Amino acid sequence: MKIAILGGGPAGLYFAISMKLRDAAHDVTVFERNRPDDTFGWGVVLSDETLDNLAANDAASAEKIRKHFAYWDDIAVFYRGTQTVSTGHGFCGIGRMRLLQLLQERARELGVDLRFETEAEDPQYYMDRYDLVVASDGLNSKARTAFADVFKPDIDVRACKFVWLGTHQKFNDAFTFIFEETDKGWVWAHAYQFDDDTATFIVECSEETWARFGFGEMSKEESIATCEAIFKDHLGGHALISNANHIRGSAWLNFPRVLCERWSHKNLALMGDAAASAHFSIGSGTKLALESAIALADYVTSEPDLESAFRKYEDARRLEVLRLQSAARNSLEWFEEVERYLDLNPVQFNYSLLTRSQRISHENLRLRDKDWLEGAERWFHGQAGNDINIARAPMFAPFKLRDMALKNRIVVSPMAQYKAVDGCPTDWHFAHYAERAKGGAGLIYIEMTCVSPEGRITPGCPGFYAPEHEAAWTRLVDFVHAETEAKICAQIGHSGAKGSTQLGWQDMDAPLETDNWPLLSASEVAWSPQNARPKAMDRADMDMVRDQFVAAAEMAERCGFDMLELHMAHGYLLSSFITPLTNTRNDDYGGSLENRMRYPLEVYRAVRDAWPDHKPISVRISANDWVGEDGITPQDAVEIAGLLREAGVDICDVSAGQTSIRAKPVYGRMFQTPFSDRIRNETGMATMAVGNIYEPDHANSILMAGRADLVCLARPHLTDPYWTLHQAAALGDREVKWPDPYLPGRDQLYRLAERQDQMTGKV
Repeated sequence: MKIAILGGGPAGLYFAISMKLRDAAHDVTVFERNRPDDTFGWGVVLSDETLDNLAANDAASAEKIRKHFAYWDDIAVFYRGTQTVSTGHGFCGIGRMRLLQLLQERARELGVDLRFETEAEDPQYYMDRYDLVVASDGLNSKARTAFADVFKPDIDVRACKFVWLGTHQKFNDAFTFIFEETDKGWVWAHAYQFDDDTATFIVECSEETWARFGFGEMSKEESIATCEAIFKDHLGGHALISNANHIRGSAWLNFPRVLCERWSHKNLALMGDAAASAHFSIGSGTKLALESAIALADYVTSEPDLESAFRKYEDARRLEVLRLQSAARNSLEWFEEVERYLDLNPVQFNYSLLTRSQRISHENLRLRDKDWLEGAERWFHGQAGNDINIARAPMFAPFKLRDMALKNRIVVSPMAQYKAVDGCPTDWHFAHYAERAKGGAGLIYIEMTCVSPEGRITPGCPGFYAPEHEAAWTRLVDFVHAETEAKICAQIGHSGAKGSTQLGWQDMDAPLETDNWPLLSASEVAWSPQNARPKAMDRADMDMVRDQFVAAAEMAERCGFDMLELHMAHGYLLSSFITPLTNTRNDDYGGSLENRMRYPLEVYRAVRDAWPDHKPISVRISANDWVGEDGITPQDAVEIAGLLREAGVDICDVSAGQTSIRAKPVYGRMFQTPFSDRIRNETGMATMAVGNIYEPDHANSILMAGRADLVCLARPHLTDPYWTLHQAAALGDREVKWPDPYLPGRDQLYRLAERQDQMTGKV
């Protein structure tokens, strides 16, 4: 084959090498606009996995690369005068210039034609003259731009400013993060050694801080001198240096996240940053490029034609690229929002940084550095007033709201059962909730319990409005208090426009086929075209519903519930006032967010006055309508939570969505936790995290990183009422309380767990 490679970076060079190894007869030419010794970075980071892949592909170049690696095991974080070091992380780095030189040498050995200082023509020029064209021409790829209508690139220019510098200061012992507070804002550095004499030193800050410094108006020398002054305590008298060969090496940039819908067109394929980019904070850009080069070379060799080869290349690499881009997005967003975390204790700040990408979990940290993690766990438990000499997973730390003391941080989320009869809970409810109360969670919720018959979602929803309801709920609460250590919370709400609908396992949110009841909402906005149009509440309706909430709260208190939650989420009545998607009022209860919150806060204050002062109240909100700027956004949610906190709400139950059929949620594990994180760390309000949390690692990392104070699990408790007890056994925690009649089962579980640990070498 006659092959043209546009771009002589690591991706292009390594693809050239890989093709010549597979068939020395290939005619391979690399076109590079810069000189052979030009480079616009300092060091690159590769994993052991990538090194193994390189060795399997080309042992000769892999061995040369390995000889020039700098290895380090630690991560050091300098923050608020404290240095925190954790180990077991296993990085290796090499100078980008050295890597390019080694790849250039290997390419020449194999007969690749390297043409430097050659500006690539229009990609169509090469497509007409070569059998295969590979565009590895970087973030600003001309080839991608030329065929943008085919590749359909999604380029997301991120918020922070950064500059890629180097220094002769030594960071031999650790990958180092340095956070410095200045009179113009916070500035931070990512530093790591890549040879005996030189380290990468990336300086980063928010765009606002960058503007306050005036970096945009500074010369290269002035910019570097300013950075040297900021980090003088960490540079040991050494200078910061830019790439000697080109001023662009010292330019401040905004990182562009690139992802293309397609990576190939006719006989042209994109590779490396031209196809997809990953933020430097997880050090995976070169890894993606080199591994993509191997994959494309394999498929071009093994497949009968380029169309088949490109299809397999994209199918094989896209999942890995998306996985790493997801981790990189989490990481870069953490740095973009780092000022949110700058009041955290250094222990918690360090943990938050280490787990920012979600690639490192709580138990993975234990494998890396058991001593450091146990110290962090002791610190976490100490914040709750416990013995700091005892290291337990964060999910087992007590928590207190007003006078309600929880044994641990695990919450059984409210989950609709649709088994009530005329609003009255049945034996199903007693068995369901009693079983989960025995399962070890610190707090259990009953499902949304409605304040009136017309406030029910479905005919199967329970209520707090009749004497028989009070008797049934009292029976349950008495059992929970007598037989378990769990506390129990009553969630009360009114369905609004989503009422008078079918049971959850029927046609959800669809109106009943018969016997529908009238609906109330903030405005005359139906839930969907098939649902009835509700009446817009007038003052008399608002007074009536407010008083129904108060009466329901009073009944919940007589039943003995430990905590109350007002449901202001998911498109139900109080939620319909908050979101502009359903509140189109032009009176004092519509328009601005402050006005839209007026009635929900009226209801809360009336309920708070009726609820005992020593018992807490939570509010559940939808922190994102998932419809863009037309609905509630995460920034709005911070304001909503601030108003709730100011009114005296004890904790915010942070959910999202279910407010509109227009919603386009982005699902994933822990997908709603970022909303809890933002509210907690921007308002100082205690929060509960919900949404696809199903492993103890999820719970422990959320809590330890300060992203929430309590963690709510729903579906895991449907499949396993004893989830907390079982996870404690798996984690080796023997301090949880089991029901006395179940102790023989507990002991057998412990023995089996110990035997499994012995077989797997854990003990």
